[in-house]
Amino acid sequence: MDHEIASRYFKLLNLLNEKFAGDGEHDLNSALFIIGVQEVGKGYKLYSKDEKMNLIHVAICTILEPYGFYKFIETDKDGWPHFERVKKVPSLSLEEQEELLKTAVVNYFSENRIFDFS
Repeated sequence: MDHEIASRYFKLLNLLNEKFAGDGEHDLNSALFIIGVQEVGKGYKLYSKDEKMNLIHVAICTILEPYGFYKFIETDKDGWPHFERVKKVPSLSLEEQEELLKTAVVNYFSENRIFDFS
C-alpha cells in the first residue's frame, strides 16, 4: 500500500477510536459500517445482523462508485440507497482487495470532509 494512504488509514482508525471510544478497536469493517450508516442517514442505533450486512454493502458500493464499479440508482421508500454493478471488480488477491478498500475508505472520509487528515 502506498505510504501516504497507509498513514492516512491508520490516522483514520485512530480518529474512529477516539470518536467512538468504548466501542472497541476499529478496523476496516467498522469503517465500512460507519460509511453505510452515514449513507443511509438513519443515525446510530441498534441494527440487526442483516441490516449491518446491508450497511456494509451500501458502503462498499458507495466507495467503489468513483472507481466505476457501481452506479447509484435510487433511494427506496425506506431510505436505503440502491446501486447497480457497472463492471466487475477484477480478480484480486485478498491483500489487494483489502488495499483497494482501505484506499477507497480513506478517499471517502477525505472527499466528504468527515475527518481532517492534515
